[in-house]
Amino acid sequence: MATVKLENITKEYEDGFRAVSNLNLDIKDKEFIVLVGPSGCGKSTTLRMIAGLENITGGSMYIGESVVNDIDPKDRDIAMVFQSYALYPHMTIRDNMGFALKMRKTPQRNIDKKVDEIAEILQLNTLLDRKPGELSGGQRQRVALGRAMVRNPKVFLFDEPLSNLDAKLRVQMRSEIVKLHKELDTTFIYVTHDQTEAMTMGDRIAVLNAGVLEQFDTPLNLYNRPRNKFIAQFIGSPQMNVFPSEVSKIDGKYFVRFITEWIKIPYHMTKSLDGISRKNVYLGIRCEDFLLDEAGIPIEFSNVEYMGSDLYCYTSYNNEDIVMRFKPEDGIYENRPYKILPNMDRIYIFDYETEETIVYPAEV
Repeated sequence: MATVKLENITKEYEDGFRAVSNLNLDIKDKEFIVLVGPSGCGKSTTLRMIAGLENITGGSMYIGESVVNDIDPKDRDIAMVFQSYALYPHMTIRDNMGFALKMRKTPQRNIDKKVDEIAEILQLNTLLDRKPGELSGGQRQRVALGRAMVRNPKVFLFDEPLSNLDAKLRVQMRSEIVKLHKELDTTFIYVTHDQTEAMTMGDRIAVLNAGVLEQFDTPLNLYNRPRNKFIAQFIGSPQMNVFPSEVSKIDGKYFVRFITEWIKIPYHMTKSLDGISRKNVYLGIRCEDFLLDEAGIPIEFSNVEYMGSDLYCYTSYNNEDIVMRFKPEDGIYENRPYKILPNMDRIYIFDYETEETIVYPAEV
């Protein structure tokens, strides 16, 4: 079994800085988990604690049924790919990739076969006789990735392994790593700051913020049912439009203020507002959830970006930037008047004090 369990894991440094606080994760056997969050959130520190490269201040770390807090990295049966390449400069690429198997005294013909298979996937097959110093940064990162891939550990750990690759190769490598996960049928834990990688690769995603786990869920639930304002704005590109607003109950119906107008909230979305007569909130609307409507609010766009199948249209109100997404056939241009409304079945409302989500879209 290659389950990984973190029970109240804490990492605090000697100067008192707490990088990770009471982190609980229960990672299933053969699952592909992504740790994501802004810089400094503790995701790489968490990965290094799983690998045994960082001491754990508090809590228990399990790999399978065993507590591994005090187990050396080499005895944890994990393979890790770092942001840095950490290649042996005097060895060829073939020898770098096969080194771990050689240390296990694997027959050379088996090493060569496995290295050739992985080199083909990573487009390194023509570089196997070169030394790391002869390769580009992106090529060296692929070698480091390949060196972990040739092993058969209980758990694979990836610390932003695609960060040095160009955009085209990153897309290809994302699908190759997902394919590899299915073929190897083992547990992958992957750290990235890239939302696209997280959303397209992970079975579940753990979103960290300042060392605290904000939400651990499927990509679909993170996008459609964010627990709070932070998750709502962090997941999705462009990020969700969120601005201060108010909710008010008028004649038994609930309304929310959008720019200059009070707009009725659909009845089936108001259960969580029971007992509220008037309340400061945050209103959240994703860029794809705006409608062109003759009954809407007059607006002009200061900038319109053509992105092939989509138009991204930018405006602002009370110093709050707003981005909306439409189709090219909608015929939208800069500095011309349009009337828009939010799709009220797709709005989010967040508590102003706690920033927790109190109203979700109707369809999810």
